[in-house]
Amino acid sequence: MDDFDFDEEGGGGELLTDEYLPTGIPLDQREEHFGGNLKGVYIEDDGIEVVESTLYLQELLFPKGLLTKKKPNEKQIADIRFGWKIAREVGRLDIGQCVVVRDCTVLAVEAIEGTDAAIKRGGKLGRKETVVVKVKKPNQDFRFDLPAIGPKTIESMKEVEASVLAVEAGQGLLFDRQKVIELANKAKIVIVGVQETEDGLIWKE
Repeated sequence: MDDFDFDEEGGGGELLTDEYLPTGIPLDQREEHFGGNLKGVYIEDDGIEVVESTLYLQELLFPKGLLTKKKPNEKQIADIRFGWKIAREVGRLDIGQCVVVRDCTVLAVEAIEGTDAAIKRGGKLGRKETVVVKVKKPNQDFRFDLPAIGPKTIESMKEVEASVLAVEAGQGLLFDRQKVIELANKAKIVIVGVQETEDGLIWKE
């Protein structure tokens, strides 16, 4: 990573270099979990406001409801509800944003390796009955590290024959929506955007 520098008149304190981030972890993953927030602190200390990354990307926010032709069955809905609670707790502990479950049992928890790796790791155990749940972290800072889904996510699910992807609606990004839906329909994968009501129930189509 290049040094994040300010000129002497602009201030900004010490340089933010690679030495500030945990070692032994690929740079792109360290950047996602640590670098963005650290850069934001340094920028704002210099008097520059950092706004939400979704400010001009509202059309990319993950939609509410069923996106695919195939719907989740009752067993899968139970797994979505179970996975949601686990993912919320994992997020509260600032570990990750995604869990992989089957039969109300946790198969994988996303850590710093990222969503795709967690899907593949859990999917190898759950195979065709695997359900992937991805939510925002409590008090998620919308300026950095939003949950995101794209074609690569579906390819990872297809690789391990996972069945369902449930994402918190309005709290993450969906890239290349048309291609994502086409890939999912072809692989008979369910994609649904869900929300939590005030009484803690998970909305479904």
